[in-house]
Amino acid sequence: MKTNAARLLDSLGVRYELRDYDVDPEDLSAETVAAKVGMPPEQVFKTLVARGDRTGVLMAVVPGNGELDLKALARLSGDRKVDTVPLKELQPLTGYIRGGVTAIGGKKEYPVFVDETLELFDTIAVSAGVRGTQIVLSPADYLRVTRGKVGPISREKTQPHG
Repeated sequence: MKTNAARLLDSLGVRYELRDYDVDPEDLSAETVAAKVGMPPEQVFKTLVARGDRTGVLMAVVPGNGELDLKALARLSGDRKVDTVPLKELQPLTGYIRGGVTAIGGKKEYPVFVDETLELFDTIAVSAGVRGTQIVLSPADYLRVTRGKVGPISREKTQPHG
């Protein structure tokens, strides 16, 4: 199934691959998704939506085996303080549901901040904009399409979630 993100990539002539997987609504973790699409968790990036006190709404893209460092994101985005947005705001802001958020082809373009580990890989996976499909593409293409700003915004998980 072509998502808005896939259509946008097509229109820009970007090479990518779609990988579908079975969704478990009880477990939307990036580690689980990574296993289902056959990639290591550090190569599967999750997109989080946050709000900065100066920037406003922004997207933070971090590896599946890490978690967002809000202080580091604030530094990179030029904000004093950044918090993730409440779940109920996710769809109104982005048009996407939890587990399906992507910085590619959203209903509004927000500033995108990407963890620097993205540049370690030949290919990365991000949500295609729906649960159950990942887009695999090159980090350079991802950064070009999202106009992402790269910096150290993730840290190792402190404790496993769920």
